[in-house]
Amino acid sequence: MAAVAQKSMLCQTTASLASSSKATRSVCSARSTFFGKNASVQSATFARTNKSARMVTKCAVAVEKEIDASTLECINSIRFLAIDSVEKANSGHPGLPMGCAPMAYVLFTEYMKFNPKNPQFFNRDRFVLSAGHGCMLHYSMLHLSGYESVKMEDMMAFRQWESRCPGHPENFVTQGIEVTTGPLGQGIANAVGLAVAEKHLAARFNKPDSTIVDHYTYCILGDGCNMEGISTEAASLAGHWGLGKLIALYDDNSISIDGHTDISFTEDVSARFVALGWHTIHVEDGNTDLDAIRKAIEEAKSVTDKPTFIKVTTLIGYGSPNKANSHAVHGAALGASEVAATRENLKWEYEPFNIPAQVYDTMDKTESGAAVEAEWNATLAAYGEKYPEEHAEFTQMLSLELPAGWEDALPVFTPEDKGDATRNHSQTMLNKLATVLPGLIGGSADLAPSNMTLMKMFGDFQKDTPAERNVRYGVREHGMGAIANALGLHNSGLISYCATFFIFTDYMRSAMRMAALSETGTLFVMTHDSVGLGEDGPTHQPIEHLASFRAMPNMLMMRPGDGNETAGAYAVGVANRKRPTTMALSRQAMPNLPTTSIAGTKKGGYTVLECEGTPEVLLIGTGTELQYAYAAGEELQSEGVKARVVSMPCWELWDEQTAEYKESVLPAAVKARVSIEAGSTFGWQKFVGDSGVSIGVDTFGASAPIGPLYEFWGLNTANVVKQAKSQL
Repeated sequence: MAAVAQKSMLCQTTASLASSSKATRSVCSARSTFFGKNASVQSATFARTNKSARMVTKCAVAVEKEIDASTLECINSIRFLAIDSVEKANSGHPGLPMGCAPMAYVLFTEYMKFNPKNPQFFNRDRFVLSAGHGCMLHYSMLHLSGYESVKMEDMMAFRQWESRCPGHPENFVTQGIEVTTGPLGQGIANAVGLAVAEKHLAARFNKPDSTIVDHYTYCILGDGCNMEGISTEAASLAGHWGLGKLIALYDDNSISIDGHTDISFTEDVSARFVALGWHTIHVEDGNTDLDAIRKAIEEAKSVTDKPTFIKVTTLIGYGSPNKANSHAVHGAALGASEVAATRENLKWEYEPFNIPAQVYDTMDKTESGAAVEAEWNATLAAYGEKYPEEHAEFTQMLSLELPAGWEDALPVFTPEDKGDATRNHSQTMLNKLATVLPGLIGGSADLAPSNMTLMKMFGDFQKDTPAERNVRYGVREHGMGAIANALGLHNSGLISYCATFFIFTDYMRSAMRMAALSETGTLFVMTHDSVGLGEDGPTHQPIEHLASFRAMPNMLMMRPGDGNETAGAYAVGVANRKRPTTMALSRQAMPNLPTTSIAGTKKGGYTVLECEGTPEVLLIGTGTELQYAYAAGEELQSEGVKARVVSMPCWELWDEQTAEYKESVLPAAVKARVSIEAGSTFGWQKFVGDSGVSIGVDTFGASAPIGPLYEFWGLNTANVVKQAKSQL
């Protein structure tokens, strides 16, 4: 194919009116006259009048840049892999890959360093597609770059059962996908976390004469990502931390599912990012001006003291004669006739899933990637000779194996030890583990003095002190959760924790769910876990939260009942690197019981007070209420009742035990049962059965000291005894 000189175009548009039941809404249907092999609409601005429902459409005359034939063939290969995969599946989002193909080509082929034959090569550049609905862009780039994880047959099975090309990028399915994206804004927040990991590790391990941590994090995000609040939370932190190796490319196509974004999104996004402390650049023609894209990336890399936001104005669905620049190309297959028209328009003569050999020759990075990794391995070996101690710690972290004997650092408590709140026990665990887990890093959403999450031997991770390990997230729960997840997903041995009040998991639930889905072992340290927090009242008192996280797949929901069980919760959470752990921790103190243990906690449920022979009644407690179940068991036993007390700190671990073990703790023949927990009773029937009693809180709480609150809901020893006797 010969080089094509792009010609000026006249945009021909028609405006039509569409009415809804409530209001008349203007709808612009734009059609373009295409010239050459990759010509399309260069720019379109839309102005809405207040007095009429008609859309006034203005299209600029523009001259598109020349793209050489070989490069154009590569770019169109990306487009048609997306078009044909979505068409075959009759499901997906072709518009973004069609518009973003030029920037993705430049980024992957000319700038990013990675080894497609070793997707986990440590010093690779990271890429995140925050606009995850356009995932065929990413799959196409992985395939054309030489990744074994995305074969042509995988793309032909896009969005099908057990395909390695699911409907949104999933890190646990497809090698080369760094983080799972889909909920808009999560990806850019994850990208911030990946950049934090790079900056932190570089500060800890690089030496003036030896650099072993040196990679960029790139992210493509869209209008929807920028509308979501999480993106601003994370971008604010990125600017504050001066993440100079974070480069975000904004696909500025002005289309969302509802139509043109001017119906709801008219702010100056670049100005917002300037205010957040980012360097900003505008590529006015992201469709054909590859040199402008290159120049923007070069400029971004030259700015080392702040992240860079590159606004790349593109045409969604570039090349589609009848659907480009409309929501019709955003989230549905083009349809057979429009696919044919697009092939004709872009002069693409190849059958579906047929890619020219020269495209693979140009875009495959197997050879260059192997050379990059080999060079880094040599650098690391030389580093090891000069700095053996640092090398040993660094490589131990990269192994993703926990240091030998780490669990021995966790303390053991006896009844003689002063009772304390589990949030305070949690701080003890963090500070004990910080000395034996070099990857432990984390912090709180502006609640460190209440969550008790500071590692006292370290300072704060900040722009000028990035080697420190306490992270100050500010009041940004949602952004915090996504950043914390990405620290683990960096796959460099970092063990990430984050903290807030348990009630504020409502702000960050999506990030917590993404941790569970993404199989990353973030530690969610959640304090003030019940109505027991007292006077702050129902706005701050969790009720349904325990039940909701117990319903979440692949989430360990821990509610420890004293110091030993808090140690057990950390033993479980740290060991589970592919499952996140949520810890519900108390504000109020409780005694250390004589029979609690780390070993018992690891089983999810175990006996803490035994009786002689077969029990007549089973008492089950968690958290701060375990003490009341224990005291009730002692009282009942003193009266001759065979009462067994069971601690149930983690339902999920309990469910994984053998049937024999569960029967030995909770014999099915014993029907008299009482559970006590300061939260919703939803779900407890699985333990107490139809005839048992669950003591809990099934209404919103109230503002009052803990005494009256616990008395009102019967969260005490006397009520446990009463309910037990009622069944005997």
